[in-house]
Amino acid sequence: MKGMHKLAVPIFDNKTFEPQVQTLVTDTFIKQLQQDGTYEITGLDRADAEIHGIIYTVTRVKARSVIGNVLASSQFNLQVQIRVQVFNAHSGALMGQRDVTGQTTFFVGNDLPTQERQAIPLAAEDAAVQAASYLSEGW
Repeated sequence: MKGMHKLAVPIFDNKTFEPQVQTLVTDTFIKQLQQDGTYEITGLDRADAEIHGIIYTVTRVKARSVIGNVLASSQFNLQVQIRVQVFNAHSGALMGQRDVTGQTTFFVGNDLPTQERQAIPLAAEDAAVQAASYLSEGW
């Protein structure tokens, strides 16, 4: 991304049925870019490039069964799949895109939806680390 120093990151598109996951993933992505420090995050009016993100899936996959009962789960893997696209802010040309998958694991307790909701930021952070690495080190 030669000549690109300032990035704009609008809110990601949510193609999943998870409510409000786009704000969580976008915020995590911006924080990771700021932590990386390669690019300055700014508004679209001052940006050299614009990062678009599309959240495609948030999936939960069984990782472990309860001992003695193969139908019950004791641990799940959670995956968040995101497509990151980089557009030139001045010309609108697509400069590159990459699909990243963030994942984490969580154990089953009394409230599965709450535990899954608490695991989403960890998977989003894993995806953001990958995307920030691709942006700063090259596609």
